[in-house]
Amino acid sequence: MTTLLSAGILLTFVAIALILYRWGNIRCIGVTPVHTFTFIAILFTSGLDVGLIMFPLTEFAGYADLAASPEYAFSNPLAIEFGFWGFLIWGFYFLTCFYFCVIEPRVGFFELAPVKFINNLVIIGTCAFTAFLLLSNLPWYIPDVGDGSTVVGSFYLIVLLVIAAAVYSSTSLRYVKILSLGTSWLFLALIAAMWGSAFIGTGNALGEFAGTFALLGDYFGNLHRFVLPINDYHEFYLYWWFSWSIMIGQFTARFAGGLRTWQLLAAMLIFPSLAIGTWFSVLYYFHINELSTAGVFNWAMVVVGISMVINSLDSLIRLYSDNLGLSVAKLGKGRYLAGHLVALAALTLLFQLDFLEIQWVGALVIGLFFACAGYMLLYKRAEVLAIAGSPAANRMDYRKLEWVN
Repeated sequence: MTTLLSAGILLTFVAIALILYRWGNIRCIGVTPVHTFTFIAILFTSGLDVGLIMFPLTEFAGYADLAASPEYAFSNPLAIEFGFWGFLIWGFYFLTCFYFCVIEPRVGFFELAPVKFINNLVIIGTCAFTAFLLLSNLPWYIPDVGDGSTVVGSFYLIVLLVIAAAVYSSTSLRYVKILSLGTSWLFLALIAAMWGSAFIGTGNALGEFAGTFALLGDYFGNLHRFVLPINDYHEFYLYWWFSWSIMIGQFTARFAGGLRTWQLLAAMLIFPSLAIGTWFSVLYYFHINELSTAGVFNWAMVVVGISMVINSLDSLIRLYSDNLGLSVAKLGKGRYLAGHLVALAALTLLFQLDFLEIQWVGALVIGLFFACAGYMLLYKRAEVLAIAGSPAANRMDYRKLEWVN
């Protein structure tokens, strides 16, 4: 599995380099283009899930335990955490976003019946894994409900309601936009509130924060170490990113609003990473100073985490529904809501029973990457080489961008 993962990562970065070399200055325009801020909000809230909110405080101590994990000795826990979530790995999303925006309309690889079937399996499986992560982390974040370590009935009910909300939200792209922007502002408000609690009153709030934030520089000084798996846990994270990459690229590509290719890459690497880096810095300050998040902050993190889960799920449900022709118009709203709710709830339980592994999903995605590259080389080389811009049908006046339901 490590060999397959390493090969997939290398293929990804080689492909990014080729895209920048050949099409670095063309405008990327999707079928439903939006303004850049809205695009970044959709990317951020769709491309991340509850793990961003809930994992760091549970992981910093493990990265600092060099006796148990000496492979982390090259950097500090904050930089390690950021390396698992930020900057370089957002290149996965750039690659697939560019591909579905510019190349796939000329190639049609994902319209092939076997590929479409596998791709939709990946999307549905990752939806269920996202719900499972929320379920498995709720005992740690709201220990007031239950004993703080066991998944109890109340948590199953919360997750079921989250899935139901996401299924309902997926019925209209208008809801996707509203939720994406709303969750982005909620996340920024959470960062501001926890930043104020941690740093105001220290006597040098900006200096204390700047000192913590500066620890992230160690990530960039050791960027090469994060390219290939550091250990099994990093491998899990990388497979997780791969499992998301195709579907997030496929979903966000429709909203690309005319950024040039190099600008799209920069936006996808920098803007989410700034938010992630700030958030992790605040959490790391809480960790190293043993500040408690119990009570209001724990509940606030759960609320924002749930919002992110709904954002992620509604995007993915919308995507596989469109791919499979399982739309509201075809099924009717009642059958649409009930069918998706039952299917995702059942698959979530399979992850809870350890019947499914996200690494398997990531391995399928890497297989699709290689199959797509081979298909283009063997059958679509002329079409790919002839690409000089986004599809003509997607071009429009960028000053009049508006949402389409």
